[in-house]
Amino acid sequence: MLPRFLKTFCSASRLLLLLGLPAGLVAGCKTDALPNTAAYTTSQFSRFVGVEYFDNFAHPAGHRGEAVLLSPAIAAGITWNELIVSWNAEAPAGTYVKLEAAAIADGKPTKFYTMGLWSPDNRIFPRTSVRGQKDADGKVDTDTLVLTKMATAAQIRITLGGTNGLMPSLKFLGLSFANTQTLLTNRPPNRAAWGKIIPTPAHSQHGYPHESGWCSPTSLSMVLSRWAGILHRPEMDLTVPVVAGTVYDNSFAGTGNWPFNTAFAGSFPGMRAYTTRFDDLREVEDWIAAGIPVILSARWDYLKDGRPYDPNGHLIVCTGFTPDGDVVINDPATRLDRGEKVQHIYKRANVIRSWGKSHNAVYLVFPEGTPLPADPYRHW
Repeated sequence: MLPRFLKTFCSASRLLLLLGLPAGLVAGCKTDALPNTAAYTTSQFSRFVGVEYFDNFAHPAGHRGEAVLLSPAIAAGITWNELIVSWNAEAPAGTYVKLEAAAIADGKPTKFYTMGLWSPDNRIFPRTSVRGQKDADGKVDTDTLVLTKMATAAQIRITLGGTNGLMPSLKFLGLSFANTQTLLTNRPPNRAAWGKIIPTPAHSQHGYPHESGWCSPTSLSMVLSRWAGILHRPEMDLTVPVVAGTVYDNSFAGTGNWPFNTAFAGSFPGMRAYTTRFDDLREVEDWIAAGIPVILSARWDYLKDGRPYDPNGHLIVCTGFTPDGDVVINDPATRLDRGEKVQHIYKRANVIRSWGKSHNAVYLVFPEGTPLPADPYRHW
């Protein structure tokens, strides 16, 4: 997103940041100062860099009429060992996007790892992550580049293609960097979110003939349905099976690929969606206080005491907080046939523990131009 991390920078300073140079070198450009608090140490856990202008990208030759965009070195602002790349493109049927990333450590780049082969229809060009990408520098864990040593920057290569002269239109690129060796601590809560619940359609992932681990597309369908109602955009009010079909990862054989989910949400005109990582639950509260639900990647078994062991990931929608600070969740793993309700209240400590298993990964989905919470730690 050049929205979000770079939103306060003018064009010249945006280029400097992408090249790893101090934005303050450019007169007249505003930057947000980081708070001078002890909690600042936790801000070294993650950084988000968003790009929506691609004038500074090189254009190496492609194949078969493809267009290739090659970024300059993008400085993370922290040392990092994990990278998630998100993208938003308006893509007609028959078009595709290939995303590759290289890490840069001590001025030396790794090879380019394939972060995703994405298409909107999954027929002519199958939508898939790429298995078997592991070497001495790192590996790709479905949708996340995991390094064996720390890096300071990354370079992204984007290939756009299609049939019959059709091409996707790239409108946004987001890089979520994380240092997963950082010890996180919790900041004081934002009590403005306590007692606030954002009305959000409630959907269950169960009850469909071919359902298999559909927690992510179900969570996404809830958020998209909410925006559909607010924006009067019925094309975004989709059933769970339809959303599951649009985010399916052929290699992963599932629907939980994080950037594939946000790429679908962000493919709608006027919508922005990406995966990033927060420091703590305080930042979720900031988004709830701003009226925007947040999709969390968490473990189902940790959300409620007494549940059987289940190490798999799970996606849920945070829609608010109780007056005492516990978390109001629309949980896709709800059995409506057993009289259960999609809306759950989970203990704050349980959510923190459960969410921490994904290193606090979230999906953020909202219309472009939506006023967002203050972002002093550069997480969105």
